[in-house]
Amino acid sequence: MSSEINVQAPNKIVMVRPHQFVSNPQTMADNAFQKPLDAKQSAKAAYDEVTQAITTLQNNGITVHVFEDKGTTTPDSVFPNNWFSCHDNGIVFTYPMYAKNRQLEYRQDIIDFLQQNYQFEQLVDLRHYVEQDKFLEGTGSIVFDHKQKLAYAVQSKRTDPELLNIVCKLLGYEAVVFNAYDAKNIAVYHTNVLMCMAANYVMISMEMVAKEDQSRLYNLFKQAGLTVIELSEQQIHQFCGNAIELQSDSGSVLALSQTAFNALTDKQKVSISEYSKLLPIDVSTIEAAGGSLRCMIAGIHN
Repeated sequence: MSSEINVQAPNKIVMVRPHQFVSNPQTMADNAFQKPLDAKQSAKAAYDEVTQAITTLQNNGITVHVFEDKGTTTPDSVFPNNWFSCHDNGIVFTYPMYAKNRQLEYRQDIIDFLQQNYQFEQLVDLRHYVEQDKFLEGTGSIVFDHKQKLAYAVQSKRTDPELLNIVCKLLGYEAVVFNAYDAKNIAVYHTNVLMCMAANYVMISMEMVAKEDQSRLYNLFKQAGLTVIELSEQQIHQFCGNAIELQSDSGSVLALSQTAFNALTDKQKVSISEYSKLLPIDVSTIEAAGGSLRCMIAGIHN
């Protein structure tokens, strides 16, 4: 396995294990993936799912740094990838979140841990932009192609182009902004539900991408030499786009939910398996809160 793949696929990650869990009422209105949950039943189920996910990932050679959330004010804390990202040029970004209670997810202990253990020298804190009603939700809003130095982003109220350009300038990346909609013509709220970028392939629902943007994306994928695995909108609603390539001891793995794995066709699984071992993990309770396995993982690129 070439070291090049490490650029895209981290082998060290951060996860947050919730001790309370409920589908966030502040994001229910525009997150089409959310469903109501019974708080008592879902708390134990979510805790168990995260615990099992951690074990599965560790058993596959992924270093998992686990932080506990024992509070009751941050129902989406299990999705840390939205409020911070870290990069191999030594920068950690912290991001302005759209929902008020998601703005509470910021944890200084996680930032301190990253800076102390992985030599991230520069913290770029963008959270103050909430005062201007400008938002950018980490690797939910941005799907990075670290090999090609591109930052893909679907236009939405959670993804401000000005903030995206700030991130890209500091990283030396180019922004690729496009539009995408569901069958009801509602804008896709997070780019990482629509597409998953791996070192050698991209999984994406091109049928949801605006027609005027499709050829541009296809050309970029072709220039990068990526195999394009086309997903249907129905598969997107089964979280097939919300996966992440990780680097295990034995090579590339694609971490995805059991829901997503079950929704992939045999042909798609064969295509992915040419490059990555498929690693399905059951997170069905957490998925009722509107995010899946990729959202639960904040990769450490250093």
